[in-house]
Amino acid sequence: MNSLGIYIHVPFCGRRCAYCDFYSTAYSRQAADGYISAVLRNLRHYSDRTRHADTLYLGGGTPSLLAPDQLGNIITEVRTDFVLSPDAELTLEANPSALTRERLEKLRETGINRLSIGVQSMRDDELRFLGRTHDSARAERTVREAHAAGFGNISCDLMLALPGQTNADILRSIDRLTALPIQHISAYILKVEDDTPFARDGIASQLPDDDLTAELYLTAVEALEAHGFAQYEISNFARPGFESRHNTRYWKCQDYLGIGPAAHSCCGGVRFAVPRDLQAFIDSPVQPTEVTDDSPCSSQERIMLGLRLTEGIALSDFPDERPAIEKKLPALESAGYCRFDGERLSLTPRGFLMSNQIIGCLAF
Repeated sequence: MNSLGIYIHVPFCGRRCAYCDFYSTAYSRQAADGYISAVLRNLRHYSDRTRHADTLYLGGGTPSLLAPDQLGNIITEVRTDFVLSPDAELTLEANPSALTRERLEKLRETGINRLSIGVQSMRDDELRFLGRTHDSARAERTVREAHAAGFGNISCDLMLALPGQTNADILRSIDRLTALPIQHISAYILKVEDDTPFARDGIASQLPDDDLTAELYLTAVEALEAHGFAQYEISNFARPGFESRHNTRYWKCQDYLGIGPAAHSCCGGVRFAVPRDLQAFIDSPVQPTEVTDDSPCSSQERIMLGLRLTEGIALSDFPDERPAIEKKLPALESAGYCRFDGERLSLTPRGFLMSNQIIGCLAF
């Protein structure tokens, strides 16, 4: 397949969340105009009409801060420079506070057909702790308005293992979220990243311990499954047929092209990244890039990424590594960390909690 996924990093936020370490900067119309011009000329630079783009993902940041006409210009340029598949998945990340019914209708007209909404919680106390600019009522209204505007593929984020969070708190959020017209949920365990306000405020010391974190995660997995959201990756759950096609590219080592400051690519047999510098991106005729791996998608990497998926890996794809892997499986199976049917190996939800250690044991 000569398919391609395109990721565009939109580095603007109305207000930076205290836990976030993704690259973002303050929004201004002037900066946004310069950014859009740079995105368009970079799309033209990478233009390849032999490549069929079947996913486009606008992430950030808060891409929904861009005007619908600006987003439409990006999509039009993608259609010009690549063969955009008729059934392509076009995702826009958005915050509830940046969406109105009118804007949602205009976004749908651009061709965007999937929304990833940063809800994070359906409890107002947790939203205040996270520094979100919406409450649960606004989140619910936004999802319903998006559905009414014609979006039939909506994903919501959910944050797990917050300070003081209980199983009952998670279940209440999941009950409210799954009652909405959504098809996908990304459930992330809160991690305090270096150089974030949460790190400086010592929030890490307030997080649940490993045992409670595991309990909260497994509670979420079980509840989401009960509501019809099957787990297909460590942090991702979907109704049948609504798995994120773009993110699945990452885990299956398929080609994707990243455009924008802090964007990453794996394309043409090379991994490369754009520096986290908006002005340099705007000022450069072609985005500056740094090669991060000149021989990506090794067997070790494909094992590591494949085991993030509930479908796991086929050991027949790794004949050189298979004998060593099979020797280690009995102990992992008996501990309830993995499943092996003689051909396919996959991690259990309990194994996902130990994924870094297990994958390190198997692949390295």
